[in-house]
This record gives sequence, C-alpha cells and structure tokens, in this order.
Amino acid sequence: MKKLKLMLDIGHPKDINTFRNVICLLQDHGHEVKIVARSKENIKDIIRNYGLECDFSPYYKNIIGKVFGILINDLWLYKKAKKYDPDIFISFGSPYAAHVSRLLGKIHLAYIDTEIAVPAIILMLPFTDKVYTSSSFYTNLGPKQERFNGYYELAYLHPNYFKPNPEIPKKYDLDKYIIIRLSALAAHHDINATGMHFKTEEELQEYIDQLKKYGEIVIFSETAHWQTIEKYQLKNNPKDLHDLIYFSSLCIGEGATMASEAAILGTPSIYVSNTQRGYLNELEKKYGLVYTVQKRDEGLQKAIEILENKSFKSEWNLKRDRMLSEKTDVVEFVVKSIETYASTK
Repeated sequence: MKKLKLMLDIGHPKDINTFRNVICLLQDHGHEVKIVARSKENIKDIIRNYGLECDFSPYYKNIIGKVFGILINDLWLYKKAKKYDPDIFISFGSPYAAHVSRLLGKIHLAYIDTEIAVPAIILMLPFTDKVYTSSSFYTNLGPKQERFNGYYELAYLHPNYFKPNPEIPKKYDLDKYIIIRLSALAAHHDINATGMHFKTEEELQEYIDQLKKYGEIVIFSETAHWQTIEKYQLKNNPKDLHDLIYFSSLCIGEGATMASEAAILGTPSIYVSNTQRGYLNELEKKYGLVYTVQKRDEGLQKAIEILENKSFKSEWNLKRDRMLSEKTDVVEFVVKSIETYASTK
C-alpha cells in the first residue's frame, strides 16, 4: 500500500506508551511518523527517555488557560502540519489534531478510552473521521465509533511488549512495597472529580501507617506540598515505572491510568474516585483485577483484605492470564485500522 505520512499528537504520558510500539510497527511498514506534544514536564521526560523526536507546543495547567490554549495550540499545530503535510492525523482524542485536520482537509483518527472527557470529545468528534474505543467504553459516540476487544494499556503492557525486570526494585532498594498514587486532579476531565481527599498531612500519615504494616510505602504524586509526600515519594526514571508497578504488592490511589496499568500487569489495584471508566469497570466486573471505590477508607479496608490473603499474588496472576487470553493484540489493531482506513480514501 501507499507509504503514509502520519502526525501523532500527544497530550498525556499514557499516549506515548500506547503509541510507541505502534510507531515502531508503522515504521517497519515503511510509514513516516512525526510526533507533536504538549510541553507538560513528565511528557517531555518520557519522550526523551524513549529517545523519540518531538516538537512541543504550549501547555496550560488551569482550566482558564486550557480554554484560551485551544486557539493557541490550534494555530501552533496548523503551522507545523502545514509544513509537514501529513496524510493522516492520529491522536488519543486531541481537539487540536481534529481541528487542524479539518482545516487542511486531512483524515483524523482518534483512539480514546475516557468517557468522562466530555469537553474534549465535544470539541473533537465533529472534525474526526473515525473514533476507536474499547468494547468496554460505555458511551455511544454514533456512527464514527468502532469498538475493539482490548485495552489501550495492552499496547505496551502485554507480555509480547513488556518483560518485567526484577533488578528494577533492587535499583531503588525496594523489596516488599505498596504504591500510593496521588493525583493533582487538574485535567479537564477531572472537573468535580474527587479522590482520596486528604485534607491534612496527618490524615495522609495515618493512612500510610495502616498500610505500612504490610510493606514499605512508595508514593507517586503529581504534587509534593507536604513533607510526608516528599519523604515517601520515589524519584524514579520514568522508564522503570511499569517494572515498579509489576513487582509491587498492591496499588491504591486516585489515578485511573496507574490503576488500569496495575490491573493489566496482575497487581491488585484499587481506584479511589467518584468517577467511572469503562475499562476499569470491565476489569473489575469481568476479571476481578481492580476495584473502584468512592471513599479512601473503603479502599483501605479492601487493600487490607487483599494483603492479608496469603495467596493473592497467584490468584491475580490467574485472573490476568484469563484476561490476556481473551483480548486482541492492540498494537496490530491500531496499525491495521490506520492502514485500512487510508486504503479506502
């Protein structure tokens, strides 16, 4: 088939992980991929750690900035795309890629998994040719939507693509440990979202003390406004994150991405939030790999229940094996969907 020029727009660290094996396979097929991304600090670090070339657009932290940033990022991307002249834009549901693709008369294919990202979906959908979602995605997006039997995390955490390295925990002097994930809840889809909601440092320390009975505590946090967070925060290489999740005893926190990654890796996972994700709901109801709870104390009780079960690790591995046996190869699916759509135009 015709060799394609693709422009990939990145807006979240998970997007990089989802597409990095896809990029390799696309390049193996002779296609060219140009990456653009928001200049969010952890995105820049992850992209550089993978040795990928990327152009970075402005990034705005607060909601007002994000609103004004739509026009600024649209103009920025338009200039980049006009020069590069891609055949197809691909993204994880980027409104900027959708807008610019329509302005240039190009194709935009979106790969999304967050039902509550309503503002982005509203801004993106009218200008997008096709939207690909997991079969677990609980929102009907109309005739442009195509579902597949998998999770985007499988594009980088399936055993075909991820081999856990037992030396990584040793690198950080860790043996038996539990991960707490704290989120800034600052994304556009986090409006009205609540998580673990620690009001004081003492409340956080009390929570840590309960979990410390079962292993060392490691915190991954988007903020470090308390000494307690700094004390337990792990300064790790981003490349080591999934090895650290894999070898941990349990993950609990308010980040949906880490909750799903832990579940996919066979690590017991508890998502503390008043929001829902279709993929987490399926991973819980169909496979029992993760739990979604609204209150942090409920999450703590569930964590203790799991950790006191001496055979929990082997049970989770069996659940994971079943899930893997029933899901498609997401990397091959994404590449095939791009090539198939291009061949019809």
